[in-house]
Amino acid sequence: MATAASGAKLPSTRSLVADYQASPVTVQKALQTLTAQGLIESRPGVGTFVRAVRMARPSDYGWQTAALRSPLAALPQASSTMREVPQDAISFHSGYPARELLPERLVRAALTRAARGDAALSRPPAAGMPELQSWFAHELGASTPAGITPPNPSDVVVLPGSQSGLSSIFSALVGRGQPLLMESPSYWGAILAAAQAGVRVVPVPSGPDGPEPGELARAFDESGARVFYAQPNYANPTGAQWSAETRDQVLDVIRAKGAFLVEDDWAHDFGISSHPVPVASRDDSGHVVYLRSLTKSVSTSIRVAALIARGPARERILADRAAESMYVSGLLQAAALDVVTQPGWQTHLRSLRHQLESRRDLLVTSVREHIPQAHIEQVPRGGLNLWLRLPDGADLQRLVRDCEAGGVIVARGDEWFPAEPAGPFIRLNFSGTNPGAFPEGARIIGQMLERNLS
Repeated sequence: MATAASGAKLPSTRSLVADYQASPVTVQKALQTLTAQGLIESRPGVGTFVRAVRMARPSDYGWQTAALRSPLAALPQASSTMREVPQDAISFHSGYPARELLPERLVRAALTRAARGDAALSRPPAAGMPELQSWFAHELGASTPAGITPPNPSDVVVLPGSQSGLSSIFSALVGRGQPLLMESPSYWGAILAAAQAGVRVVPVPSGPDGPEPGELARAFDESGARVFYAQPNYANPTGAQWSAETRDQVLDVIRAKGAFLVEDDWAHDFGISSHPVPVASRDDSGHVVYLRSLTKSVSTSIRVAALIARGPARERILADRAAESMYVSGLLQAAALDVVTQPGWQTHLRSLRHQLESRRDLLVTSVREHIPQAHIEQVPRGGLNLWLRLPDGADLQRLVRDCEAGGVIVARGDEWFPAEPAGPFIRLNFSGTNPGAFPEGARIIGQMLERNLS
């Protein structure tokens, strides 16, 4: 076999059995192994042959340069939070909770039931399954105070994940080349979606209690923008939660400017020491476009989210969605609805709150002990992340590289700034795997930072 020429025909199985004094079963297993390795190939009715070796040659894609021309917008690279890392690494970079924090039993049972039902074979309405629309509308309506009209199920559009919703909202409500106000720092996926939509991002600085309303009003006036994107509850990456005063004042600014607030409630299920209060619950005149995702809290494999919008804005967004994906898998919608309507869902969320609290507190303690040079602006009251400001002069790129060499993966903070970063930051996720390694991970980061600054 080793010396046979490409295309040479192998002896029959009977001949190989006789030549090597082996059993037919052994010969068949050997042939199967060689076939799996791509060394031989069987041609039915003809025989088995040594596979021809195809010489690899470099591919020439130069013609695509002329065909594609320059991109309409320079797209940021995919975030480091999405990268795969060795299993033995101490991972602080991921944007998703570990598997043990998910309602696995509920998800498996829901998928089994959904696969047996009509949803597995039928096409759902473009705006989503009516039952799931009702659930999203009812959840937001439950936090709506007296005197404010709660949303109707018909105001809901079900999405294949909130990232898809951001792209449609920016395309439909902002438009290519037009300004979009965005909190800074902000979710890297929103920055990416804005670049994809070709909108012009105008950063608005935001602190532990949210943006300063006066600064927001000035940004509207100077830019001519009519849309502001923000995460009022447990912002990614900072963990900030707007105060009640900020919520009211920002909504007043939005109304006065005749503008939209795109409220991304990505961490609605991840409250720790507070509860999320959506700004959308205070608005019934269509100024707030509300995004609510289940992907991180139910399962990363069940990419289901929803937006709630009222008036012509909803119709414009829905038209963009039809061009993008037509509809969301009915199977995934049915499974998501099953999970969140089970009695065990609320039990899971109560347990999740305690688990996130213990992980957050362990990481905060570890950082304060082993990375004294880092500043924690606030201990987040919810969410999944801890935001660290490093000393001025820290070489962020080198620090991230040195930490990785030491077996610790962190996320660079500059990915969350829509313009130039306001300083050197790193984001640490406390919902990942192996929280017992948090102290060791913090020790390595502190050691590498000390070396970085020396």
